[in-house]
Amino acid sequence: MTLTARRMQRTLQAAGAGAAALLVLSACSSSGDSSAAESPTSASASSADQLSGTVTVFAAASLKESFTTLGETFEKAHPGTKVTFSFGGSDSLAASITGGAPADVFASASPGTMKIVTDAGDAAGTPAAFVRNQLEIATLPGNPDRIASLADLTRSGLKVVLCDRTVPCGAAAQKALAAGGLELEPVSYEQDVKAALTKVELKEADAAVVYRTDVHAAGGKVKGVEFPESAQAVNAYPIVRLKGADNAGAADAFIALVRSAEGRQVLTEAGFLEP
Repeated sequence: MTLTARRMQRTLQAAGAGAAALLVLSACSSSGDSSAAESPTSASASSADQLSGTVTVFAAASLKESFTTLGETFEKAHPGTKVTFSFGGSDSLAASITGGAPADVFASASPGTMKIVTDAGDAAGTPAAFVRNQLEIATLPGNPDRIASLADLTRSGLKVVLCDRTVPCGAAAQKALAAGGLELEPVSYEQDVKAALTKVELKEADAAVVYRTDVHAAGGKVKGVEFPESAQAVNAYPIVRLKGADNAGAADAFIALVRSAEGRQVLTEAGFLEP
């Protein structure tokens, strides 16, 4: 074979090898790397589209309005899903969870009540604080009794309602009273913050110590009065997926919504504080 012929043969071999390499790269990019080529947004959207079924959320009573809104948002974003809620005193919800009640997500009004669930080994992962809440005094519309401070609630003849000491709003109220060096004997202790607020709305009480978010949700049905001792009793709200969740994927997605910028906006507009 002449020198020219040998050079032509090498050239053709090199060209063939390059073509083969291109075919291998093309095959990789069209198969194994196809998911990697997707943007994070498109990959998340694809995963989100696969969500279905019911998500059961146990949540503190003070979250009722904002979580109901977020539940509707979640269902619209994920057709085929349904968010069901059980709202109530965080201590009662925690007891239900540790007692075996089926739920996917728990959102508590205090770290203490969340600890009941984590100590029992019923949480999947570490709870994350997503908002904080502060107390206010709810009075009758127009504040006819001219209540201007926490100390005013101790006046003789005034019918005041508190949350039970075992629930977060009640424990916070006791902490605020202690910060002010005050003692208060209410006409009743209620099982959760909504029940305490209802007493004022129905004019069965002159005032109640509740969360600012509940005063906000009540609109014109009550009048809110701020007091400085409340700064000593701010509650952080943690949320977690439960270990026995039947719908773990949707539970995680709902928690992600709660903690997202969109969720934060709904919660802060309801009167909650940043975590």
